[in-house]
Amino acid sequence: MDRHGLHEDMLALVLGSLMVALGMTIYAQAVLVVGGVAGLALLLQYTSGVGFWLGFPLINLPFYLLGWKRLGGAFVMRTVVAVGLVSLFSRLTAEWVVFAQLNAAYAAIMAGTLCGTGMLMLFRHRTSLGGVNILAIFLQEAFGLRAGYVQLAVDLAVLSVAFLVLAPDRVLLSVLSATILNLILALNHRPGRYLGVS
Repeated sequence: MDRHGLHEDMLALVLGSLMVALGMTIYAQAVLVVGGVAGLALLLQYTSGVGFWLGFPLINLPFYLLGWKRLGGAFVMRTVVAVGLVSLFSRLTAEWVVFAQLNAAYAAIMAGTLCGTGMLMLFRHRTSLGGVNILAIFLQEAFGLRAGYVQLAVDLAVLSVAFLVLAPDRVLLSVLSATILNLILALNHRPGRYLGVS
């Protein structure tokens, strides 16, 4: 089986993280939310002012233990780097990209597409963005449950909490976005579909 080279892993790590960071910037600009740890970090930003770039890595800390025990030290180290890059790029992207006009429906579609594609790149190089991603990848590898469907179930639970914070129309658009993100993963990241390994 062909293994990914180090340069391929590094490129996927940087580009995947950049795509997710741009997606998170769009979510924040449109006051939308996504599921999982990223969604919790966005909700924390909306309710407390703690930036996504800071909340995201802090909320991720407890999930690294599961990853270390179940998926290995190399996987967790790549994940720590990816979370760090997404946090850094999110901080910088908020300064690099400013939207004078951003339609909320378009934002939901594009943010979900960018985040789903970026996460797919990371998954295919044995990297995740921590949190629910670690749990989803573990359940797929251990029990054959598709990572995208596991992620979708958890995301819907997080999004239901968003009704306490956001306007109902923003939550419904966020559900649309989470569905797009997770369909990208469910349709493209499954056993036997892609055999490149790191």
